[in-house]
Amino acid sequence: MKFRILAAAVFLVMDNFWQHINRPAFLLAPMEDVTDTVFREIVAGMTTPGKLHAVFTEFTSVEGMNHPKGRERVSERLIVNESERVLLKRQNIKLVAQIWGRNPEVYYNIAKYISENYSFDGLDINMGCPVKKIIKTGACSALIGEPDLAREIILATKEGTRLPVSVKTRTGIKEHQTEEWMEHLLEVDPAAIILHGRTQKMQSDGTANWEEIAKAVEVKDRLKPHIPVYGNGDVYSYSDGLKRIEETNADGVMIGRGIFQNPWFFSPEKDEISAQERIQKLLEHTQLFEKTWGGIKNFNILKRFYKIYLNSFPGAARLRAALMEAKDYGDVYHYFEKEFDFSE
Repeated sequence: MKFRILAAAVFLVMDNFWQHINRPAFLLAPMEDVTDTVFREIVAGMTTPGKLHAVFTEFTSVEGMNHPKGRERVSERLIVNESERVLLKRQNIKLVAQIWGRNPEVYYNIAKYISENYSFDGLDINMGCPVKKIIKTGACSALIGEPDLAREIILATKEGTRLPVSVKTRTGIKEHQTEEWMEHLLEVDPAAIILHGRTQKMQSDGTANWEEIAKAVEVKDRLKPHIPVYGNGDVYSYSDGLKRIEETNADGVMIGRGIFQNPWFFSPEKDEISAQERIQKLLEHTQLFEKTWGGIKNFNILKRFYKIYLNSFPGAARLRAALMEAKDYGDVYHYFEKEFDFSE
């Protein structure tokens, strides 16, 4: 099956929400073992209305979804709790499923399958992950080096769905090749482009180059001004995000590791969060995780979240150390019942 560039001109998107997001727009990045339905709901619940515009699922393999035996496990990444769905709708936060792979025909199949069996607001193609084991398969940021295949993948995905199809990517492989790469992507009209200001070789090292993101905005303004471009990389506060938007004229920013420094990132008016509030949110997260994933996912996944709640107050280091020794949910609940009394 060959997906021609002509298809981009004739395919109709049912509701391209990317065209209706108000600037400045903020997005929560897709992150492995982080942005599941539980964490997305927790973040949305701490968000000031109008400060977060879209959230993304974890990376979902189209090859895994296409395999009859692998689909059940891989599809866990696409689970959306009803409580999250209600909250996102109330906050007008869009939910995007991110997919990755290499085979255009499989992208077509899975785009069609997800669209028919789930309720997402958009699909996003991962052309940015720099992890070596993924790169060896020729997927994600490896596709920067195969622009013809990358374009065919975008067209195949668009042909399989009426959802808007965005692309998250990087500025190059070993060196920045931003303008050339942007021209290739814009040729097939993705609904939006999210650009991380690092090359594949940089991984998460060094500093994200926002000058390259500004170059990308200039290219799209010249060629396809209606397609929004969002910057990504090293944004650690809401005010910093606003500054980056102003500097680059990007349509918005995507927040990744910044959420680990402050889970209340999207409530910029909150200058300080009390120890009690942090602990209560930790317990809420634990309870929702147990309700959603108990018996399915490893309890220890939660410990990375405990580290982000338990900081910035006296005794936080002791609490973190104690919870790193917890073996199950009961240990966590018992510890706080013993150590703290939150009754009035």
